[in-house]
Amino acid sequence: MTAFPAGTILGYPRIGRRRELKRAVEAHWAGALDEAALEQTAADLRRATRERLASLGLGRDDSSIPESFSYYDQVLDAAAAFGALPARFADLREADGSIGLRAYFAAARGDAERTPLEMTKWFDTNYHYLVPEIAPDTAFALTSDRFAQQVAEARADNVTTRPIVVGPVTFLALSKPADGAPEGFVPLDRLEDLLPVYVELLAALRAAGAEWVQLDEPALVSESLDVAPAELAAVAERAYAVLGAAQSRPSIVVAAGYAQLSDESWRVLAAAPIEAVAVDLTRGGVPAAVPGLESKTLVGGVIEGRNIWRGDLAAAWEKLERLQGLGAASVAVGTSTSLQHVPHDVDDESDLDARLRSWLAFADQKVGQVVALARGLVEGRAAVEADLTAATEALTDRAAADGVHDGAVRPRAAALDEEAFSRGPQDERDAAQEALGLPLLPTTTIGSFPQTGDIRKARAAHDRGELSTSDYEDVLRLEITSVIGLQEELGLDVLVHGEPERNDMVQYFAEHLDGFAVTRNGWVQSYGSRATRPSILWGDVSRPEPITVRWAQFAQALTEKPVKGMLTGPVTILAWSFVRDDQPLATTANQVALALRDEIADLEEAGIRIIQVDEPALRELLPLKKADQPAYLDWSVASFRLATAGADAATQVHTHLCYSEFGVVIDAIAALDADVTSIEAARSRGEVIADIAESGFSRGIGPGVYDIHSPRVPQVDEIVDLLEQAVDSIPVRRVWVNPDCGLKTRAYPETVAALGNLVAATERVREGRLVQSV
Repeated sequence: MTAFPAGTILGYPRIGRRRELKRAVEAHWAGALDEAALEQTAADLRRATRERLASLGLGRDDSSIPESFSYYDQVLDAAAAFGALPARFADLREADGSIGLRAYFAAARGDAERTPLEMTKWFDTNYHYLVPEIAPDTAFALTSDRFAQQVAEARADNVTTRPIVVGPVTFLALSKPADGAPEGFVPLDRLEDLLPVYVELLAALRAAGAEWVQLDEPALVSESLDVAPAELAAVAERAYAVLGAAQSRPSIVVAAGYAQLSDESWRVLAAAPIEAVAVDLTRGGVPAAVPGLESKTLVGGVIEGRNIWRGDLAAAWEKLERLQGLGAASVAVGTSTSLQHVPHDVDDESDLDARLRSWLAFADQKVGQVVALARGLVEGRAAVEADLTAATEALTDRAAADGVHDGAVRPRAAALDEEAFSRGPQDERDAAQEALGLPLLPTTTIGSFPQTGDIRKARAAHDRGELSTSDYEDVLRLEITSVIGLQEELGLDVLVHGEPERNDMVQYFAEHLDGFAVTRNGWVQSYGSRATRPSILWGDVSRPEPITVRWAQFAQALTEKPVKGMLTGPVTILAWSFVRDDQPLATTANQVALALRDEIADLEEAGIRIIQVDEPALRELLPLKKADQPAYLDWSVASFRLATAGADAATQVHTHLCYSEFGVVIDAIAALDADVTSIEAARSRGEVIADIAESGFSRGIGPGVYDIHSPRVPQVDEIVDLLEQAVDSIPVRRVWVNPDCGLKTRAYPETVAALGNLVAATERVREGRLVQSV
């Protein structure tokens, strides 16, 4: 076996520099690209990635290039490899029992007969993974050879890659019990049955030419899972005793990123019969001592994998030196996590200000940082002194730049008092909002409607200067008029304007706020084929002029029904941007909140009486360490309240949360003090409703009844079942009816059909409840 490389990354963006994989996969789903052509596109993308990483300085033959490709999601990849798809997909397997792309994509997206796997956030990131469903009788077996095929593919190109697989502890800890599993069963109960399949996979990888394998175990850093950290450490001890003892395997590096590794997990991994441990040193320090590391390589994750700032290489070097003091056989440099969370290349962003670009490091620049520090480990600090100095100079320049500190913004935030964060009593607001005249079980949508090809083409033509602003706005007015008419025809109660003017729910605001910059090619995978372009929040934030008012006012003039004003909340704007790291997040959040507070005042002045401030990322940013969670919840809730507390009692304030595991942050959600909260619930089949009922949540609540992340149209009876589940547990006058999320990514035919079913289901339940009350 070869030694671990002196420098590596724990993963790389996998959608392609120009989203080539997205386009190929969606063409395949649409029937325009057959499976063979899709496979060829994917192989070409993998080859281009390997060549790019080699050109940036990672070795072709030392396992420093990771094999981190996925068609959709790394957790789904593991589920497919281990035969862990639910029984409802069994008939989609290949003739030999293997799991191919047909079953794989059906599990990800669902189809007319099958609901997809549930989707939720990957730890505290904006990436979504698919949740495996494990039963006591799930038949684990090696049912896909894709991991080994990709290793062999690279070897055929004379590249020795390091395959990346979700480790057994994290795979089971992130899974959920399948429907019908006995009470008390947890997927971790199946560890002994799963480990032999991992052993078989390791042998297949070794036979294909892998010299190292990376097993990702971020569950070992988290205190936010249902399993206690000490229990996870004990499971890891057993798992790696078995995997380490396998007779035919590559060398194993266990990667535990996203937060600081606990003392217990350090002890377990130091004692395990594995060859290397990779730890996140950007979100945690170096322990004082860890016995048992004498035979292992420690991979210090000193290059931030989740943000895009150039960083302090001198400080990173000092951490590597402290790591060397732990007595490991060797120390290597790495990224803190996979680089799937950042865009490809700063050099693709010629539109950005050159000074701002000098402060940034996207994936390719981070590879360069890793390569430089690795050279220093081999040759000594003097060999990279110029790199360390250049990074320090960039930090100094950034701190002194105009706009990083704005003298007009900071005094206003400093002058805030307690009253600025509080609305009036709930009963007074409820009484004032009766004037809205809403029916029992009011129906609405979350905000966006499908963005058609024509809308996207018009926006692109306007951006290129080929379509005048006047003509572009005429296109938007026609679309808004159509969307309002459609909602009235369907019979929805509270309408939205559809957001055709918005490219993205965060980027649109970033383009209208000072302190932000936006990219042209800075795409980051959110889930599956969906990608976003996080904005760069680099300076103090302020609002030069109203952002949404005229479009909301235009829409409201088209109908007698209330139209919601639609804003993105301060926490979500931070979560879905690359945020400055030179001041507390709470300070930045309050600056954004003040800008939104001004926008709400202008919407009220324009006659808008329902305003939704979306916070889908509230749960997402929750720190993985419990000791850090109260402070986060304090400032995140406060920033939302600062944004909304100026609203009049008669203005109904809504919010929306995505994949939020409602029970985990239910007290914080109540503390937001929104009049109505909508949450995602359909894909999990209403699991959160019990949490809502048990909590005594006293405000309006809309548990989503239509999963918009699948092209599947829910039938009326399905929606009725979810609604009945809700109104059986929650007072009916507090229940709203809505989809799980915005409809931007869906097509109009499925949207119209689904919303029609939503209204029909609501009418059926509404009539039943009215009869019961007579």
